Amino acid sequence: MNKNKFSILKNLHLLVSLTIVVPFAFIYGLSPADTLPEYFDFNVETTDLKNVFRAIMGLYLGISFVWILGIIKPNLWKTATILHVVFMLGLALGRALSMLMDGIPSQAFVTGFILELVLGYYGLLQLKRIK
Repeated sequence: MNKNKFSILKNLHLLVSLTIVVPFAFIYGLSPADTLPEYFDFNVETTDLKNVFRAIMGLYLGISFVWILGIIKPNLWKTATILHVVFMLGLALGRALSMLMDGIPSQAFVTGFILELVLGYYGLLQLKRIK
């Protein structure tokens, strides 16, 4: 396998996650009062709620930055991948708990849950495969 193809497969979980997480960071945080009611069944009207979603944006962008560093700096790949696994499987665990306690959500959230499991598991496989 050539080095470039190996690099893409090695970083696939990070690359795919970046294409999902970065846009959602901006959807959540740039203008939550305008964008979130289009996606969710609630309005963002208070300063505190706007603050929460902007903090989530900052968290998502900070985590994404570590993933980017892991892609471009091989010595940070393992750290980025561990963070990726914790992030994805942590989200999936929260969704699973919600499904048990609250019921099955809409198809979009079920799809998100499946993607989080798949991406988290792929990250675990990469950690095991590349030491």
